[in-house]
Amino acid sequence: MTNTESFSSVWDAIADTPEQAANLQARAELMQQISAIIKANDWKQAEAATHCRVTQPRINDLLRGRVSRFSLDALVNIATALGRRVHVALEAA
Repeated sequence: MTNTESFSSVWDAIADTPEQAANLQARAELMQQISAIIKANDWKQAEAATHCRVTQPRINDLLRGRVSRFSLDALVNIATALGRRVHVALEAA
């Protein structure tokens, strides 16, 4: 018989600490929202890179969901370049 461990989120499963899981989740959510803006505008990667003020390979990483390649700072900068304001909310765990 195998023991199965249960997690409240995929981030909890892959992170070493609750803090790391929270950081991964925040980055993933920002990446999803930025990707949605890029898709809504129907931008090619090169166009998106110009609007986001990053390189095309960075946009490729973002669109492929490579969370580990982005810091929260970098994602806030990208969102700001797109004319968005990032709002952070705390809720009880």
